[in-house]
Formats: sequence, structure tokens, C-alpha cells
Amino acid sequence: MALTIFILRLAVCILAFPMYLLDFLGLWNWICKQWFPYFLARFTVMYNKQMESKKQELFSNLREFTGPSGKLSLLELGCGTGANFKFYPSGCQVTCVDPNPSFEKFLIKSIAQNRHLQFERFIVAAGENMHQVASGSMDVVVCTLVLCSVKNQEQILQEVCRVLRPGGAFYFMEHVADKPSTWNYFWQQVLDPVWYLLFDGCNLTRESWKALEKARFSKLKLQHLQAPLSWELVRPHIYGYAVK
Repeated sequence: MALTIFILRLAVCILAFPMYLLDFLGLWNWICKQWFPYFLARFTVMYNKQMESKKQELFSNLREFTGPSGKLSLLELGCGTGANFKFYPSGCQVTCVDPNPSFEKFLIKSIAQNRHLQFERFIVAAGENMHQVASGSMDVVVCTLVLCSVKNQEQILQEVCRVLRPGGAFYFMEHVADKPSTWNYFWQQVLDPVWYLLFDGCNLTRESWKALEKARFSKLKLQHLQAPLSWELVRPHIYGYAVK
């Protein structure tokens, strides 16, 4: 099996040689940063339509973590185009963090469409280093379809714990590796190297639940599901929340 995966990976990588050449020349990352927000703006419309009931379920108890001030301070990590905004409760104070500044114009549009929220600021930063956000200042941190592409999941979760107040919550919804016995897992393994380049650092084979289980949360509610998505490669999902 391993040999078959290696041979097929090699064949796919040969077909994707122009992308690898651009990456070697340092151009591919710039191209991705420019076009990926446009792709994500379209993809999230489809994703929200197919995952709406699960997102409503996931975010249904956000108000339970409202802080002593009576306001819910929420930080969205890897905010992208603001696809989660419509699921947040009215009056929620939203701070957005994303390493790609090209998302800002899409965020402005989403903010205009979600007047029930109080937008605080957009911070251009990687989740592994959110030094602009004060320790213990957030009631809730959210990330969806983010842990698949970060450089260091453990460091991200350390930063999440730092910015959350005691008793605050981390909400997540992520695509993950399928069960090793499945054909989907086989094709995830084959296509992962090219997928990583094509979709701006996204990994098909991450077992993100393991990082969450090891993180310093006092409580973890995590569920696995096969999401009702058109793209079979990203159907395996985890979702839930963890309390600091």
C-alpha cells in the first residue's frame, strides 16, 4: 500500500510540476495569497449552505460564555471572509485574526451584512503569535477550517489558552484525516502534497483531534462526523468546543 501511494504521489507531483517550480521560485505563495480569498468567498457560501445545521448546533450555546461585563468578546482565528458572522449572537464583540491581509476587503463586506455584531478590529497575524491580543481578554475563540493549515497546532492552542479568560471556550469545526481503512484515506494520502500547494497550506491528513486532546483544556466536547459536503476528500470532520 505504501509503495502504491508513493508511486501515485510521484505521478501527481509530476503533473503539478509547474506549481512546484513557481513555489521554488518564491512566486506561488504570493499567487495563493491573492487568489485564495476569492476562492474561499465562493467555497464558504457552499460550505455554509451544506453545514448550516451543524454550525447552528455548534454555536447555539455561545451566550453561556458571556463575560462579567455582560458582553461576549469573541476572537475568530483565521477569520477568512467572515463566513461565521451570521451564526454569532447579537451584540457580540468580534475581533478577527488572519495572516493574509487580502481578506480585509471581504471582511468589510461581511461586517456590512451582519449589523447585529460589534466589530472591534482586524489583526494581521499568524495564530501562533497573537501578541496584539491581551492575555485573558477573550470569552470565546473560534476557528473553523483553520487547524488544517496552521504551521504548529500545539502552539496555536497554547495561544488560544493564553488569550481566553478562565472559563472561556474554544469552538472548532475542522476537516481531518479519514479512518485508515477507507479508500478516502488512501486518496487523501496520495493527493495531500499537491492539495497543500493548491489550497494555501491546507493538509488533508491531519488528525487534529489528537492536538485538542493534548491541549490544556479542563473540558473537551468533541464529535466526529462525515460532513454532507460535495467534496468527499474533506467530508471527515470534527467539531465541538473546549473550556479553559
